[in-house]
Amino acid sequence: MTDTTRTLQPKPWISGIAPYVPGKSAGADGRPLVKLSANENPLGTGDKARAAFAEAAGELSRYPDPGAAALREAIAAKYGLDPARVIYGTGSDELLHLATSAFAGPGDEVLYVRYGFAVYEIAARRVGATPVEAPDRDYATDVDALLAAVTDKTRVVFLANPNNPTGTLATREEVARLHAGLPGDVLFVLDQAYAEYLEPHEDDGGLDLARTASNVFVTRTFSKIHGLAAERIGWGYASGAVIAALHKIRAPFNVTRCGQAAAIAALGDDDFVERSRTHNAKWRQWLADEIESLGNHGLRVVPSATNFLLVLFDGAVTAETMNQRLMDAGYIVRWLPGQGLPNALRMTIGTEEETRGLAAAIRAALAD
Repeated sequence: MTDTTRTLQPKPWISGIAPYVPGKSAGADGRPLVKLSANENPLGTGDKARAAFAEAAGELSRYPDPGAAALREAIAAKYGLDPARVIYGTGSDELLHLATSAFAGPGDEVLYVRYGFAVYEIAARRVGATPVEAPDRDYATDVDALLAAVTDKTRVVFLANPNNPTGTLATREEVARLHAGLPGDVLFVLDQAYAEYLEPHEDDGGLDLARTASNVFVTRTFSKIHGLAAERIGWGYASGAVIAALHKIRAPFNVTRCGQAAAIAALGDDDFVERSRTHNAKWRQWLADEIESLGNHGLRVVPSATNFLLVLFDGAVTAETMNQRLMDAGYIVRWLPGQGLPNALRMTIGTEEETRGLAAAIRAALAD
């Protein structure tokens, strides 16, 4: 007879996962708000990518190329890489999960800096590994703290650079020192979702490391500066051995036909990328200056190399209160208590109108 006293239960490490919470786009009452919570490109999508997407939509009945050959070739040509060592995924998030699944499991540790990307903990727990946080250095990466946290159980080290949600950037020298201090059997994952917003002198050297090191995996995305968030397209680069392991567990057809076409076109649209970078740099600095000019309200802007600002609230108006007041004014940003930052709001750089409006709303909220 069937034992009715037994009940179906997920693995204990699955029960311990707090699901990822995406940025909101509407208020509690369903009212549309100016969405500055998801780090999307305020300029939208480039004309070349939009045209390529529309053309590919004529063949929706056909499966996409499961090997994404043309996309891999385009990425390799753009960055001087070996196309055989390029992998692609449903956003870079899928690639982060693949890396953890392939190289960590129960009894292993996955290491990252405090205030790192929320997906790292989820990816670790998903495979039964133990997530380990290293202390930060004033919201930035502390290489010495990371290296001190490495044990014989460490199998994967994640570094978002620039970091989400803090916006901070580890230098090329710091990245090289971190990699040099890791054992050879530890996979070093450099999550570069915001790399295209950097100036050339800010490059952290990740792709150079991945070209030669056997244990470095660099991931990037088309969701941010390329304006293709809706299509969820990520890519990564590593040694042949690492890529072979990831392909064994990669889902087939994980990048759509239209997405592949749009991504290839986006890689060739340097004008749109430069326009997006220039807009972001101008209005990121403008917004930071506006917030810092507000005087003695306990606000602090963390220096950012991304398309958002992390603003700390240590005055009479808390981050939670400011978050609600901004929603009441029609703007939605990202309050981060679930990531250990209850005193912080992450604010995406929007259009000129949106950014000026957000600054005015912050000023008004502080005056209430």
